Amino acid sequence: MRWTRPSLAVVATALLATSCSAGAGSTTGAGGAAGSGVSAKETSPLTAVLGTEQESAGPAPAVPGARAGGTVNVYNSVEFRHLDPQKVYAGATYNASLLWGRQLTQYQVVDGKAKLVGDLATDTGTPADGGRTWTYRLKQGVAWEDGKPITAQEVKYGIERTFGKGYEVGPPYWPQWLTGEASYEAARAKYAGPQAGDLDAIETPDERTIVFHFPQPQADVPYMAAQSSSSPVRKDKDTGTDYDRQPFATGPYRIVEHVQNTRMVLERNPAWKPETDPIRSQYPEKFVFTYGKEALNLNQEILSGRDGGANATTASDTLSAELYQTTDTDPKAKELVVSGRQGAFVTQLMVNNERVPDVEVRKALHLAYPRQQARQVEGGARTGELATTLSSPALIDYQKYDLYPVKPEGDPEAAKAELAKAKQAPGSLTYAYRNTPTGQRVAQVLVEGFGKAGITVVPKPVDPKAFLDEVHRADSPYDLFEETSSVDWPTPSTLIPFSFDGRAGSDINSARYRNPEVDKEIDRINQIGEPRAKAKELYALEQTVMKDVPVLPFAYPTVNQLRGSNVGGAFIHPIYGTVSLAWLYLKS
Repeated sequence: MRWTRPSLAVVATALLATSCSAGAGSTTGAGGAAGSGVSAKETSPLTAVLGTEQESAGPAPAVPGARAGGTVNVYNSVEFRHLDPQKVYAGATYNASLLWGRQLTQYQVVDGKAKLVGDLATDTGTPADGGRTWTYRLKQGVAWEDGKPITAQEVKYGIERTFGKGYEVGPPYWPQWLTGEASYEAARAKYAGPQAGDLDAIETPDERTIVFHFPQPQADVPYMAAQSSSSPVRKDKDTGTDYDRQPFATGPYRIVEHVQNTRMVLERNPAWKPETDPIRSQYPEKFVFTYGKEALNLNQEILSGRDGGANATTASDTLSAELYQTTDTDPKAKELVVSGRQGAFVTQLMVNNERVPDVEVRKALHLAYPRQQARQVEGGARTGELATTLSSPALIDYQKYDLYPVKPEGDPEAAKAELAKAKQAPGSLTYAYRNTPTGQRVAQVLVEGFGKAGITVVPKPVDPKAFLDEVHRADSPYDLFEETSSVDWPTPSTLIPFSFDGRAGSDINSARYRNPEVDKEIDRINQIGEPRAKAKELYALEQTVMKDVPVLPFAYPTVNQLRGSNVGGAFIHPIYGTVSLAWLYLKS
């Protein structure tokens, strides 16, 4: 089918009208009214349609009751892994980086519902040649923090950086899509980044026009254009590895101080023009990020309002389980809880398939997994619904299935019978966990639960700051670890084709799953240009993957975070799954 803008928009509207429930907390989002800790199941379905050119114009819808001024404190127990836009690959960082970074497209959120609109671009893109060519036009007036206009060449340079050495930690889509290669390594072999010269697959006929040429049809380019890796970078400001500490701003705020793992200060960006931005607001004068406090301590400060807690929220830390009783029984404390479905995230017990290659062992783990008990020590049903699928119910045309039904509390006897079929039962399995109170409790539950099935689990505490790097590195010594991850937009296009592609590295395919037949199917399905047909095939392939039990689905998480009593405009971003900072204001 030859895609035109109207037909693509109609299809996207039909698809995404069935997408995830938007989270709501103290407000229902930009343009929403005050509320009180609405649960994810009580909110209306998200409709992440593609917006029009008119809807892509600024300014952003005003937040009712918002006022300008003051400093919002943002508490994080752990520093963001990356700030360099081409390296960012985590929902909480995407969400926070909206303060200082802009992309070609982005999600406008009103009343808890997301709409994809043009951000730096005038719209969500114009496809041609069956989706192999996409054209974007930059808005007049978009500028860097020093007032210089943002150009198409700087968008191109930013995307070219994704090919460079060290940028494999970010999304692989631009390199793979623009070269037609299935793996990041093969894509880099064709083009190694800006130092190798210009990438011919991206044209910039003038300073405001950028044209992408793909070897294969790509229906999801408008969503990829919202990723942080689609941010422009100015060559004269590219400080290499140091850009990870202080990227040059295009959003409503700029980074003026950053002591890594300690503190980061943002001030208003005077060059940002609200009339060009349909996404963000600029209510507070400053944002001050503080890193290194224990999660329980920072949550207690917010609840009590002491030491700046009344003006604070968290960017990624969730409500500590130790405080659930307080927020359940104290109406004033309950009002400070911001809750909602955590986007399209799914929590899984990851299995290193290279270290646990026997599918019968993985099936035994699935049968023995004490999911109910693990969820209980993490906070009970409030933390999410137990999962049976790799994909989230938030996705387009989600298909529910349960290939290997099992008791929520685990079935040790069934697990023992399955383990008896294994060619070589493991002597013991190492379980890596974040060394936090909750992580310790979950580890104890798993040791006991798997032990009942005759599976010895050896818990290994890991510094939370180093956890992702440790479990994702190629020579990771861990057999099991818990991970919460998401597709990159509300379609299944970025689940199996990336997280379970045997040609992908361990930073993406963290289960180290290898199945050549699945890889062949991925290549076939990637040729399908019609989104709904592609989604149907991907869901079928997902069940093929799950027959191998490469990971153990645990939960479709609900996120619970806190905002201070003087913080207004707080809601859970329906796509990025954490409190959205770009809409916050101080009440007084």
